[in-house]
Amino acid sequence: MNHRSLALYIAAGIALAPPNTVAQTISSKQSKTAQPWTPTRTADGRPDFQGIWSNATLTPFERPKELEGKEFFTEAEADAFTRWTLERANRDRRGATPEEDLEASYNEGWMDRGTKTFSNLRTSIVVDPANGRLPPLTAEAREAAAALAAIQHRRPEGPEDLELWTRCILGRTSGPPMIPGAYNNNYQFVQTRDTIAIDSEMIHDVRIIPLEGRPHVSPGVRQWMGDSVGHWEGDTLVVDTTNFTDKTPFHGSDRNLHVIERFTLTGPDTLRYRFTIDDPTAFTRMWSGEIIMSRARGPLYEYACHETNYSLPDILAGARAEEKREEDKRGRGAEAGSAK
Repeated sequence: MNHRSLALYIAAGIALAPPNTVAQTISSKQSKTAQPWTPTRTADGRPDFQGIWSNATLTPFERPKELEGKEFFTEAEADAFTRWTLERANRDRRGATPEEDLEASYNEGWMDRGTKTFSNLRTSIVVDPANGRLPPLTAEAREAAAALAAIQHRRPEGPEDLELWTRCILGRTSGPPMIPGAYNNNYQFVQTRDTIAIDSEMIHDVRIIPLEGRPHVSPGVRQWMGDSVGHWEGDTLVVDTTNFTDKTPFHGSDRNLHVIERFTLTGPDTLRYRFTIDDPTAFTRMWSGEIIMSRARGPLYEYACHETNYSLPDILAGARAEEKREEDKRGRGAEAGSAK
């Protein structure tokens, strides 16, 4: 499936769409959800977020270039985009070469990316900038990203050269921010008066967020998932996270990453999750995203990935075998030269 086929799918969606506008479609959806609704509350009167939530979606993180200037789908266009995405992403399709098959890794039975776009009909998770695209990195961040890529693409000398998710230390989607991936897109919320805990299905990482107004820890303390503190603004839970390490970049961020998350229940089974990225040494401007989370059936099973991942010794042994093979080849070449 190429980009031209995306344009054709969307064109088909436009042709199938009723004559209403996108604005009318969104307005209609909003009117349906604008009925008075009061969230279930905890004993201390706060909205009750407890339960399991999923952010699985086919909504792209950044707006595809083919959808430039289009902030919202119509419902018909969203259906067309869904069909195109599911066909393009199907991992049961065999690759043209053995290498392509190997790159595909898991087949479709292991995927759980979702089957539809978000109900807000946005064409991207990124909502600010308005073009749905990430702002440019600073010159310093571009240099750091290039250096990191060079390390990750070279033959690993030890486990520290591999990405954190390869080492099963931290999941890409664990957060903050909590971004959907190809599978394991569930999060369990456990809430008390003074604390809320979010257990991520991916590599079973847990964030414990204090709500009693404590300050961030000392700037010298750096953690994989940063230091999160929360407070309430009406019925919205606001979580502020700083103190990240320089080994957990998010789309090019650095140790100065500052994430502001806002959780708002919008219905009995929907949770609007907005996040803002503030990292002036990495990005040329702040940027934000929006995700519509849905209640999911439980329980949340353990994702049995751990730091002594069985594949790690194999990856490193393979690297050493390649080095040995190259060394033997050089030795045979030297012998051949001497013989001449």
